[in-house]
Amino acid sequence: MGEKLPRGPAGAQLQTDTLRRPVRTLRVKMVLLGSSGVGKSSLALRFVKDDFRSTSPTVGCAYLTRLVHLSDVTVRFEIWDTAGQEKYHSVTPLYYRGAHAALLVYDISKRETFIRAQVWLKELEKQHIPGSTVIWLVGNKGDLAQDRQISVQEGQSLASDRGLLFTETSALSGDQVSQLLIAVAHRVLECLGEQQGVLSEWQETPNVDLHHKDTFNPFASCCKIGP
Repeated sequence: MGEKLPRGPAGAQLQTDTLRRPVRTLRVKMVLLGSSGVGKSSLALRFVKDDFRSTSPTVGCAYLTRLVHLSDVTVRFEIWDTAGQEKYHSVTPLYYRGAHAALLVYDISKRETFIRAQVWLKELEKQHIPGSTVIWLVGNKGDLAQDRQISVQEGQSLASDRGLLFTETSALSGDQVSQLLIAVAHRVLECLGEQQGVLSEWQETPNVDLHHKDTFNPFASCCKIGP
């Protein structure tokens, strides 16, 4: 199903491993863009919890975080899952400005979402400086291959024409999801890591209230700051 992403080198992992955590943790802002119903929230949940469940449409934007440990650095993804409904279109740029990575997500079984992804791309190109954002075209719902309306070749062709990276995923089965996140981490570091001041270092803030119960809902419209 689509182009298989190469596995990261030894040491690239999604599990939290405090004993082997590298000294540096770099912050990477990643935004998910696309029509409502293409599976952005489900992808975000796979990234963060490696789980799948049906989700309600995102209201405004949801904020999640995920650590990816590479061989010599940790990437702290700050994931902004934007609402795909038209009524939120005007406020979405507030969330994706300054993003280091952007995933343009469409549903391989619905052509209109593929067309809409190209509209999102035009909007994104108005906001970002060329070379400052790694943009990845993602054909989601690979588990619906029997209902496919956009071929792998068509997705790859659009990505090649517009200078994007491309892969297909399935948030439902988890196919290619963790590989995608690791690949994005490597590409961001490769493209932006050497640019002075682009990626800031994350400094963990100690939690003073040890008895506070965290009741954060990862798909609520509010934001949670912290790992």
